[in-house]
Amino acid sequence: MKYVDDFRRKDIAQKLAARVTAEADPARDYAFMEFCGGHTHAIFRYGVQDLMPANVRYVHGPGCPVCVLPIPRIDNAIELAERHGAILCSYGDMLRVPASKKRSLIKAKADGADIRMVYSTQDALKIARENPDREVVFFAIGFETTTPPTAVAIRQAAAEGLENFTVFCNHVLTPSAIQHILQSPEVRELGQVRIDGFLGPSHVSSIIGSAPYEYFAEEFQKPVVIAGFEPLDVMQSTLMLIRQVNAGSFEVENEYTRVVSREGNRKAQALVSEVFELRSRFEWRGLGEVPFSALKIRECFARFDAERRFALGVSRGQDVKGCECPAILRGVRKPTDCKLFGTVCTPDNPQGSCMVSSEGSCAAYWSYGRFRIEKERNGAREAAA
Repeated sequence: MKYVDDFRRKDIAQKLAARVTAEADPARDYAFMEFCGGHTHAIFRYGVQDLMPANVRYVHGPGCPVCVLPIPRIDNAIELAERHGAILCSYGDMLRVPASKKRSLIKAKADGADIRMVYSTQDALKIARENPDREVVFFAIGFETTTPPTAVAIRQAAAEGLENFTVFCNHVLTPSAIQHILQSPEVRELGQVRIDGFLGPSHVSSIIGSAPYEYFAEEFQKPVVIAGFEPLDVMQSTLMLIRQVNAGSFEVENEYTRVVSREGNRKAQALVSEVFELRSRFEWRGLGEVPFSALKIRECFARFDAERRFALGVSRGQDVKGCECPAILRGVRKPTDCKLFGTVCTPDNPQGSCMVSSEGSCAAYWSYGRFRIEKERNGAREAAA
C-alpha cells in the first residue's frame, strides 16, 4: 500500500470485519482503549465501531494534550498576557479551552490581552525578533510529538541571544499516563473501566518508539498494539489485540511499521533530552497529579523558562459544574453520559476541553453524529423492552 486511499478500502474493511467477528470469542467481551484522539476520530469518521461485533468495543482515553491540560495551567497562560503584559503565542486549539470563571485565551484577547495564534514555534520566534522591547512567551503544549520543535526553538533562541523569548512548557508524556490509568488508586476511586488492551499512539510512537510500552505491557499484563490513524490500521490493530487476548499474551506489537520502529527517532530523543528534564509531578485533567509525566526546561536553559522568569502564581481552577470531561478522559464515561453534551455544551459554546479540541471525544461524537446514532439505538432498546 502506497497511498492513503488504500488504507480506506471498503472491500478490505469488510474482510477485516469478518475476520474480527470470526476470531472474537462470543463468550467474552473485549474492551480496548485508544489513547490517542486521532484514533477516536478515525473510529467515528469511518464507522469502525459499527463494523465490530457487539462484544468488541472501544474505550476513549485521554485523547490529546489540549484535553488533559488542567485549568490552572490555562489560568497561568492568561496571567502571562494580562498581568505580565507578555505577547502570548499559542496554537489555535488552545484559544477556546475554558479556564476559571468562564474565561479563555480568546476572551482574554477580546479584553485587550496580546494573545496571538501561531502555527509553529518559528512563528513565535519571528514575533520575538520583531518585538525586541516586549516579552514574548510561547505556550508550548503537546505529547512527545510536538516536543522536539519546542526544543529546537529554545536552542535557536539561545544561539541568537533572543532574551525576550521564553517558553511556558506543558509537554507531557504518554507512557506515564497509561501506567497511571492502570494503577492509580485515585483513578480507581473515581471510577475504573475494564481495559483488555491498548491501541498505542501513532505519532507519539514515531518519536519514542515502541520500546517504552514494553514495561507496563509486562507489568500489568495488557497487550499494546501501535496503530496507524487510518480505519484499516485501527481494524487490523483490533484484530491483533483480540488474538493476544485470546492467547493470553501481553506483548507490544507494531502495526504501524511504515512509520514506527522499536527504538524511535534517536536524534529527536537526544534533542529533547538536551533541553528538557522530567518534572517530579504534573497535573492532568481527569487523572490528577501523575508522577514523572511531564517535562520542564533544564537549568542550563533557565533564562528561556517563562515559569521561572515570571514566578507564576498557583491557580485552583475547577471544571464547569456538571461537565463530565474528567471522567471521559479516564474512559469511565462517554460524551453522551454528560448532561451538558449537545445542550449547554456545543462546539459554539464549549464547556470542557473535550468539546474544544479537534481530537477530543466530545468533538468526535458531535462531528460525526455518534450521539444521534446512540440515541436512536437506546430508543429502540427501550421500545423493544
